[in-house]
Amino acid sequence: MSWPAWWPAAIVAVCGMVSVARGEDAMPQSLTGTKGDAARGRAIVVNRQVGLCLLCHSGPFPEEQFQGNLAPDLKGAGGRWSEGQLRLRIVDSGRVNPATIMPAYHRTEGLARVAPSYRGKPVLSHEQIEDVVAFLMTLKD
Repeated sequence: MSWPAWWPAAIVAVCGMVSVARGEDAMPQSLTGTKGDAARGRAIVVNRQVGLCLLCHSGPFPEEQFQGNLAPDLKGAGGRWSEGQLRLRIVDSGRVNPATIMPAYHRTEGLARVAPSYRGKPVLSHEQIEDVVAFLMTLKD
């Protein structure tokens, strides 16, 4: 029997979520099995149509006007949180803080007020999540 190409990443993702279910605050395993690309991650973070991060967060992006102030500053994020902690907060921050206003960028179940065309689809792909994590890990101070 041959397994689909996405099978290893799915197993890694499920194993990561099992550790979260046990009360841990991190998703230590990459969703893709590889490190993301920090340059692509930065582009996602500052893009107001893709990541939407700057609607709530501010950060070391002097070229970007109108950064948010509802959520923690992204400056120093890689120094405050581990790679796994950042990954979990992006995938589903509600696992860490049930009262958060941050959207679940990769969870598709149990969400309210989702437009029909977006139901069952994550906001960011596995690769995009890993790219954002890689970028945030560069923000050490």
